[in-house]
Amino acid sequence: MDKATAIARASKVKLMIFDVDGILTDGSLYFGPEGEMMKCFNVLDGQGIKLLQQAGIITAIISARQSAIVSKRAADLGISHVSQGIHDKKSAFLELLAKLDIPAQECGFIGDDVIDLPILTRVGFAASVPNAHAEVQQRVLYITNATGGQGAAREVCDFILRAQGKYEQALQAYLT
Repeated sequence: MDKATAIARASKVKLMIFDVDGILTDGSLYFGPEGEMMKCFNVLDGQGIKLLQQAGIITAIISARQSAIVSKRAADLGISHVSQGIHDKKSAFLELLAKLDIPAQECGFIGDDVIDLPILTRVGFAASVPNAHAEVQQRVLYITNATGGQGAAREVCDFILRAQGKYEQALQAYLT
């Protein structure tokens, strides 16, 4: 990973897209006795997403799984661009770019498995987690220190804010 290139690319991000399983969660799927699925989200990640939004960066989710839990979490965080049950992530990504009129070079994406490669190889800022599939790790600019569901998304959010010179401003509301 070339840190200077990662910073330069992160400085241009206008749209940050998140995968869910393995990024916003630890990738585990919990099923209750009635078959209901549960996921565990990290509050640090949620605050990071909100800080991006407050800094004027659009946030989105593209996930292969369909889950009411993800819809609820996205609504709680104010993420209005949510695509779930998407196995052709490239098409969902291209549709989102067209809808928002944002070029791929001004997008960031964090994903962890080969299904994410069609987006990771097209965005300006590609990120992943240390426990991602090896093929993904070889093709991203930035690998977080934190694992999915344990603050990885927040780490990426902070990295983008710092790269854009907006980090200190984002903290001001909490320091005054």
